[in-house]
Amino acid sequence: MKNANWNATAFFARLTAENLLAQEQSFTFCKVSGLQGFEDALAQMQSSTAFVCVSDNSDGYTDINNSPHTRRIKTVFMAMRHAIDDQDARLTCLDTMRELFRQYMSVLILEKTKLAEHCIYLDPRIRFTEIPEYFASGCACAYFQVAVDIYTDLRLNPAEWSKPQTV
Repeated sequence: MKNANWNATAFFARLTAENLLAQEQSFTFCKVSGLQGFEDALAQMQSSTAFVCVSDNSDGYTDINNSPHTRRIKTVFMAMRHAIDDQDARLTCLDTMRELFRQYMSVLILEKTKLAEHCIYLDPRIRFTEIPEYFASGCACAYFQVAVDIYTDLRLNPAEWSKPQTV
């Protein structure tokens, strides 16, 4: 069996482009590299008011017991600009992002079933975290992480080694 993969970046880019709430609120999609990349995107994209950013790197591990698999954890950041020091506007932005997250999850549950057919398993527990107000002045921010377990073929292939591997 060939090792499979799931392109979280393409998936969330598509959802952002096709979602009516994201369109109505002018969410812009971008790829970033971790939290620092997200902060850079917020600073550089002054003309945009709302963002969905997927980190191009991921945390993870490989489990070599029984059914070998690799877990990758993809982070999706969300942000909406609002008037500085306007707590009501911040709460409205957070409500919008919570709803967009819910709508994304309604599609992700369908994706979960489709991916399982290819030995790609999404962790059913997806936590939405709101970032404290002081992170970015005038911007409500949140993130969620999607953990994906992918079958990993760990059978020894002699063609990959210059010397035979022995125990």
